[in-house]
Amino acid sequence: MRMLKVNTHQLPEEPWHSPKGGFAAIAKNVSEALGRKPMSTDLLERHPFDIEISRIPPGKANYPYHSHSAQWEFYHVISGRGVARHQDGRTPIEPGDAFVFKPGEPHQLINHGTEDLVLYVVADNPVGESCHYPDSDKWIVRSPERRIIRSKGLDYFDGEE
Repeated sequence: MRMLKVNTHQLPEEPWHSPKGGFAAIAKNVSEALGRKPMSTDLLERHPFDIEISRIPPGKANYPYHSHSAQWEFYHVISGRGVARHQDGRTPIEPGDAFVFKPGEPHQLINHGTEDLVLYVVADNPVGESCHYPDSDKWIVRSPERRIIRSKGLDYFDGEE
């Protein structure tokens, strides 16, 4: 069996943006280029971690402010400047900075600079991950497809007896 190798300079960039343009990023999906199958439940196919090179344009945030139920995320800033929004406020980020958000810690990256903010992102890849969006009080749930929901709390036995 040969070692699978990719050159990140040759990977395609996959841009995306929100409907009104407030959120945007350009991703190079390194793990998927190395064979990761994101929707598989087979741990050998989904890989134990996900690696991406993310580029956030000036004036944009990468995603809405959110926290993961089970996923850890490691970030390493390669170039550009911005701010990491987190539960304790906002922290400026610049080239060379490395930081981690653990499950339950809300976060968002915002590019307030004049050039692209480029980061390596490494996330573990737990099965059954969900996310909470504190600003809009909604959840994303994957079981098995991806659903966005908003709900008020219920008693555990509501509708059961």
